[in-house]
Amino acid sequence: MASWGEPRESSLIGKRIPRLSGGDKVTGKAKYTFDISRPGMLHGRILRAEVAHAVMGEINLSEAEALPGVKAVMTLIDPGKHIRYQGQEIAAVAAETDDIAKDAIRLIRYDYEELPFVVDVEEAMQEDAPQIHEDRPGNKSNPRIREEGNIEAGFAEAAVEVQATYHASVQTHVCLETHGNVAEWEGDNLTVWASTQAVFGTRRDFARHFNMPEDKVRVITEHMGGGFGSKFGPGVEGHAAAELAKKAGRPVKLMLTRKDEHLVAGNRPSMTQHVRAGATKDGRLIAYDLRGYGTGGITGGAGFTGPYVYNVPNFRTETFAVSINAGNSRAMRAPGHPQGAFAMDSLMDELAEKLGMDALEFRRMNSDSDARRNEIRQAEYTLGAQEIGWHRRSRIPGTGKGVKKRGIGVGCGLWGGGGGGGTQVRVTIHADGTVEAVTGTQDLGTGIRTVIAIIVAEEFGLQPVDITVKIGDTDPGLSSRGSGGSQTIGSVAPVMKTAAMAAKKKLFEHVAPLLEANPEELHVGDGKVYVGSDRTKSITWKQATGQLAMETISEGGEWDEELRVGDVAGVQFAEVEVDTETGIVKVVKIVAVQDCGMVVNRLTTESQINGAVIMGLGYALLEERIMDPETGRQINANLEDYKVPGTMEIPEIKAIAYDTDRKVTGIGEPPKIPTAGAIANAVYNAIGVRIRELPITPDKVLRALAEKGEA
Repeated sequence: MASWGEPRESSLIGKRIPRLSGGDKVTGKAKYTFDISRPGMLHGRILRAEVAHAVMGEINLSEAEALPGVKAVMTLIDPGKHIRYQGQEIAAVAAETDDIAKDAIRLIRYDYEELPFVVDVEEAMQEDAPQIHEDRPGNKSNPRIREEGNIEAGFAEAAVEVQATYHASVQTHVCLETHGNVAEWEGDNLTVWASTQAVFGTRRDFARHFNMPEDKVRVITEHMGGGFGSKFGPGVEGHAAAELAKKAGRPVKLMLTRKDEHLVAGNRPSMTQHVRAGATKDGRLIAYDLRGYGTGGITGGAGFTGPYVYNVPNFRTETFAVSINAGNSRAMRAPGHPQGAFAMDSLMDELAEKLGMDALEFRRMNSDSDARRNEIRQAEYTLGAQEIGWHRRSRIPGTGKGVKKRGIGVGCGLWGGGGGGGTQVRVTIHADGTVEAVTGTQDLGTGIRTVIAIIVAEEFGLQPVDITVKIGDTDPGLSSRGSGGSQTIGSVAPVMKTAAMAAKKKLFEHVAPLLEANPEELHVGDGKVYVGSDRTKSITWKQATGQLAMETISEGGEWDEELRVGDVAGVQFAEVEVDTETGIVKVVKIVAVQDCGMVVNRLTTESQINGAVIMGLGYALLEERIMDPETGRQINANLEDYKVPGTMEIPEIKAIAYDTDRKVTGIGEPPKIPTAGAIANAVYNAIGVRIRELPITPDKVLRALAEKGEA
């Protein structure tokens, strides 16, 4: 049976290894979809609706088609169909230059009949609200109800209760590289350079769209600038690029603008939770009642969970989604969990205060019912509390001296990420000593290239730079799963490990006679193959592979469930400073203690934790899609008014990769979950006023202080 072995025996696994692609990225050699330039390539643009709801009339493309330099024009909506949100696609053009394409879409004429719209969630739930979808009544989905235990009996046993409403706004995707594709036809074969999280899923989508065999489509993603759940398929823009390319007979590049990205590339839905919860006198969370809803836009938005993390024997939850005239939701780094965690951790602090208990001790008493996760989380509480200095926390919130008040808070998270079968790989050893590791998986920027190199190099006693890793291309036919749900490493690593083991076994069979030993006696290390019982009997790696002569060793692997683990626990502590005159919240420090299973590359693992925390900070304090109720438009669809954390907002981050197992798991999503709850609780600890709505902006802080009489 395959095993990752003991940590002390690993020369590479668990160490800090620089990314193999680092040099190419900082020098600009790495090619993203945006950087692809093909001979004769045209530039694509999409005309988008600027109304929130309308019935489409006739479209006139003639002026655009007549513009010199325009090579293809097409409609993307038929007359009589509904425009349901600002940004919906009307038509697309391909031209010799991007400027000509921009001029061309301004020449497209179309008629429409504007209809009533609604972009406010509370208004959308009213019986007389404008109908978003004409094929079903109302704008609310059927409720999802979960029940366990006896909620009435639970509340009867409770000594204290909290009733509160928590809200989180819509957070849009802000991928550094916008969505886009470069499409090129050669006869009836289509090649697409795509910014995608799923090269094989994207290939399948294109094949279905054009009703062609999958082996006629090739999708390449050499590098990409983030996806976070929003880039699983080609979308309208991908289909348009390929159709324009087919029509023009030339390659077409079509990338979304930054405004497009905000309007149509997906978002994290909002959340509103009306919660009632009770706890016993001795500190047991005993009853929990939730009614909640959310929206991402025209699609669903009630994916958040509750009760979250903590064990509650008696609960009832009712959640539903609300549709509004705005762009659709898509998966976004730990879908549903940050919303649920923020509300639950705020609630836990409020209950602890009513009981007169320390907020951390209250959590310890009500931690996860799963024994393994509970043991890990208890250890994480201890580590994080020591690192943040929990003993410095104000026992009475808001009692700090001075204008700028400090506070400390805590939050928790839970995620899967164990991966699954279906990935195919091939590890090849050549006679000249070179090694190739090939699979179709894509690298979102998380460092899977380097992880693959580490695993293979560890198995062969080499260095990561000795391994040529080829990924992000459907052409070799080695299929892979999409990179979502923190599944990539759990899906790829076990297969790559078993493939490398199989290739090494074959090599040992070739060189064993030369070393006068049985294959089972051979080992590798420091670039050599040697006999375990007598290290003087050794040959270099190149001498060993030289025994292959004209042969090569090429082996596939099998996914081994025993090499991966799911369900990882995380705890974060935040220290903030709140200026009570300006309302500005400054995060001073975040301590993120994250269960990581077996860490393969400590450097990229810590980087993933840092990135997730920064994203969580943006969610807590800055990010919010703002819709104008008078026009139905997003009024901050840019990076001037839609705020994301920059250099001045990023605090000290202490990323603690808590190694709990000799099995791999994904880490992209889990550290995003606890941040907002930890920050919200720290703000309360600082100023003594609870803000139950994200983002926690200065106006909300000042309003809360004014209501308390302390502004």
